[in-house]
Amino acid sequence: MAYSYTNSKGKSYILHSKETTLKNGKQQRIYYFAKEAKEGALDAVPEGYIVSESKNGLPVLKKG
Repeated sequence: MAYSYTNSKGKSYILHSKETTLKNGKQQRIYYFAKEAKEGALDAVPEGYIVSESKNGLPVLKKG
């Protein structure tokens, strides 16, 4: 089951990750929240990260 976060405004977001290639050719894993579950949905918050909320209510991952 995908990890879901409900913000202070009552909207739910699903945590996702994917591998992306940077301009210098290095691979990097990125984490993002989406309103619907898609390919790459995660079951839990990665170790070492916490979920925080921006001023406008969007969830973000921060290293904790």
